[in-house]
Amino acid sequence: MVFVSSDQDQRHWQDFVRDMPWLALPYKEKHRKLKLWNKYRISNIPSLIFLDATTGKVVCRNGLLVIRDDPEGLEFPWGPKPFREVIAGPLLRNNGQSLESSSLEGSHVGVYFSAHWCPPCRSLTRVLVESYRKIKEAGQKFEIIFVSADRSEDSFKQYFSEMPWLAVPYTDEARRSRLNRLYGIQGIPTLIVLDPQGEVITRQGRAEVLNDEDCRGFPWHPKPVLELSDSNAVQLNEGPCLVLFVDSEDDGESEAAKQLIQPIAEKIIAKYKAKEEEAPLLFFVAGEDDMTDSLRDYTNLPEAAPLLTILDMSARAKYVMDVEEITPAIVEAFVNDFLAEKLKPEPI
Repeated sequence: MVFVSSDQDQRHWQDFVRDMPWLALPYKEKHRKLKLWNKYRISNIPSLIFLDATTGKVVCRNGLLVIRDDPEGLEFPWGPKPFREVIAGPLLRNNGQSLESSSLEGSHVGVYFSAHWCPPCRSLTRVLVESYRKIKEAGQKFEIIFVSADRSEDSFKQYFSEMPWLAVPYTDEARRSRLNRLYGIQGIPTLIVLDPQGEVITRQGRAEVLNDEDCRGFPWHPKPVLELSDSNAVQLNEGPCLVLFVDSEDDGESEAAKQLIQPIAEKIIAKYKAKEEEAPLLFFVAGEDDMTDSLRDYTNLPEAAPLLTILDMSARAKYVMDVEEITPAIVEAFVNDFLAEKLKPEPI
């Protein structure tokens, strides 16, 4: 075990470490802490991540649920299990009908983590019902499985009555917990979209549904470069993000900007995918709207366009390249220098 602290002062850190029988990252090494936060996309604490020490690959992202469900360590080392194995068992429809999980074979699947007490969940559910209907009417083999985080079975039943898809029985807490563990769920609503083999297509199903009302992009394979919007802006908090700000009053400017940085994004994504790792950067193009203005204000960026930036919200740092013309060579050099830690950050 290695303790990575978020304590605000060294005295509290020392008091905390004194009770721990394991290793700790030295308090002063905040740079290493931020690199670990970004590498494992930590969004809140406490977080416990299990790794294979031989390969460095993630075994489980939601270790807190693991030790809650298996306090004796009987299932150690808690390696990931395939979706088919974790979901195995009966699934419910809101009319009381029960189906076996084998009925999902050959279908794309959305695993929907949600709860009635959560207002953003209820808002997404209303949109998702329409998306589900459109996808089914288009003849696609698609099913959604509701994994409840409701606080009572009555709340679950009330919420599930609004849903035309399947659910893990509320009483099957072990299976609900295993699904949370499998996908490292840290907040709701979350919609994970799987291919017919049970492999993850996207963890950003929520943003995809909200950005694609007609479901033309289903099953929503990830795009190397995203156009920044209200629904996907939350991803800015997941780690360092390259954001190219453009003057969107020119209709073709945003598309041209995406085409400019897409080859670099694809190259980075492919490099880390080959190592079975997540890319260290997300890539965005930002036009002109209220949300982008708020982002510029929050990060104290100049009004220039085009403006090439890397924003690291968890480190409260920004890297800015303000040049008259942005070329693929400039973007690639900027990205490579960032990854090599050659750029000097400015505070956000």
